[in-house]
Amino acid sequence: MILSGSRSMGVALPGRAGSPGPLRDLFSVPALAGAVFGAAVELAAIVAAVALYPSGMGEERRRAGARAAVPDGTVSLPDLSVDSPVLLVHGLCSNRAIFHVMRRGLRQAGFRRVTVLNYSWLSDDVRSAARLLADEVERICESSGHERVHVIGHSLGGVIARYYVQRMGGDARVHTLVTLGAPHHGTLAARVPLPLRAIRQLRPGSEVLTELAEPAPGCGTRFVAFHSDLDELILPAANARLVHPDLQVRNVRVRAVGHVTLPLHHGVVGEICRTLREARVSEPLAAA
Repeated sequence: MILSGSRSMGVALPGRAGSPGPLRDLFSVPALAGAVFGAAVELAAIVAAVALYPSGMGEERRRAGARAAVPDGTVSLPDLSVDSPVLLVHGLCSNRAIFHVMRRGLRQAGFRRVTVLNYSWLSDDVRSAARLLADEVERICESSGHERVHVIGHSLGGVIARYYVQRMGGDARVHTLVTLGAPHHGTLAARVPLPLRAIRQLRPGSEVLTELAEPAPGCGTRFVAFHSDLDELILPAANARLVHPDLQVRNVRVRAVGHVTLPLHHGVVGEICRTLREARVSEPLAAA
């Protein structure tokens, strides 16, 4: 796997000097070998995700912790060195179980407050799930004492989180939004004839995606969008890049990693941890 980043200005990553460009790279022996290996890993990730799905059903237990009452009845705030909370948002056909590797990696990196928003992808669409996300963010901020959180969204979860940030004032609460294989510009795979509103909202040119393309002046959230050349559900794969003139975006290209593998891949998790550590001391605490 190779990770590479670029500022989101619609600029393609450069090819190697002296080569005819991406087409030759696509059919080179290393690229084909990487694609075969990545496809095998993706199949294993899908099997693992299906096996883990039952364990992620229902709401997770709330962890104790953030603000504790002291004998005089006041509430103690966490120390400034404590990291901002991290909230994870899953995608279609998924639940909180998909983030078992991500959660472990974040906690090992020092992020002690990592929670997952479980929503129903069968009944909730982008807007209704964004409202649930807004409520959960407020709960986390109130319980932890932090004014802002980091959010990581996989697939549809990335679009839900982006809708909350751009269209519901969520940029006041979200410092960094990381998306993994999110169809920011839609995906042709969403044209499958299934009666789910959330899927229809992921079609190119949908009403939701048209809203997200509208101006967002002054949006204070930092965006990091991971996109993979082996993403079988984002068609074309480049649609997982986030390109918007008003947003602060870093696009990160991931090679030979499938859609389901993205939140499970140790290299991706490590890059996310490094990204969030950059902001570890920048967030003020909310008033008690």
